Amino acid sequence: AKLADKFSIVRSFVTGDAVHDIKTIVGKDTMKANLGSLYSRMAGPLRQGSAMPTNVALFPQAVSTTAMPVIKKFGDFTSSGEFGSTYQPFVPGAGSGAQADMTLSMPQTRLDDRRALLTSLDQWQRSMDGSQSIGGASEFQSLAFDVLRRGVSDAFDLSKEDPRLIARYDTAALLPKNRISKQWNNHQHYADNAATLGKLLLMARRLCERGCGFVTVTTNFVWDMHADNNNAPCRVGMDYVGRPFDHAVSALIEDIEARGLSEKIMLVCCGEMGRSPRLNATGGRDHWGGLAPLMIYGGGTKRGQVIGQSSRNGGEPASEPITIPDLIATIMHTLVDVGEARVTDGLPPGLLNVLTRGEPIRGLV
Repeated sequence: AKLADKFSIVRSFVTGDAVHDIKTIVGKDTMKANLGSLYSRMAGPLRQGSAMPTNVALFPQAVSTTAMPVIKKFGDFTSSGEFGSTYQPFVPGAGSGAQADMTLSMPQTRLDDRRALLTSLDQWQRSMDGSQSIGGASEFQSLAFDVLRRGVSDAFDLSKEDPRLIARYDTAALLPKNRISKQWNNHQHYADNAATLGKLLLMARRLCERGCGFVTVTTNFVWDMHADNNNAPCRVGMDYVGRPFDHAVSALIEDIEARGLSEKIMLVCCGEMGRSPRLNATGGRDHWGGLAPLMIYGGGTKRGQVIGQSSRNGGEPASEPITIPDLIATIMHTLVDVGEARVTDGLPPGLLNVLTRGEPIRGLV
């Protein structure tokens, strides 16, 4: 609440249905690709100059070796749709081989020698058979060498961060695992969320600061509050997930403000649907497609705005609905020059349609 003048709330956001999926980030409105893959298709898979991946997805295992694997039964956050694997989000894992492969483990001179040797072999092969197929491989080799040479892996290493800042972000102490009742089948989901959310947002800030254009953060579907065998009722559930969210997001906003990055980093907090305005028979709330939460901060958007109105019971918009295409247009408006994209050769027509289908949210941009 103390930071309410920094971010904006949209009270008339509608996702269209109550289906458990990931439609705001991967769905029919994004060509069934992670929205970051659309951005990566326009910006390139690696940032020029820094070799930072332009599209990254952060799951609990990015900062914890004991966290559950990402859940995919509701949708695949790493989907790149028709754009191909080149534009899939990079997915780091704590102690994973992928991150280790991004670290230079030999002297720079030796790496340069290997690069020169590969270049010579490529040239020889081309002269022998006239093949053009090696060209694509050479491009990926060049990208790989840039990743190694520029020390990209440092951005994923939280040990490089000030311990005091790590402590400010850390949400683990807010909900020790022994405080989560095992009567809920999803108790491990709650535990992973509390243990990792703060550090995931810290890593996201580090990545954005180093040039990553799009970061997806998710902690495995913890916001259901049906009051059934799987999920806690509202009061308990909000204690499990609300406090870590408040702590982590406030730490991120304060950190971005302190670094003067509020114009360069945009934070979007949302889900695939809302929750029913009426309690169910067991004191929980069920899926609701009539209205959904949406919070937006930074990226040049206006601060402290309350956009739209909802009905008295919070069940549907009482003003013009804001849709997923409108949210996408708002995000892309901050990331790319849509007018320039219209005249850029080679972009898929479907991608241009995604960019222009909705309208940036009035009152924010």
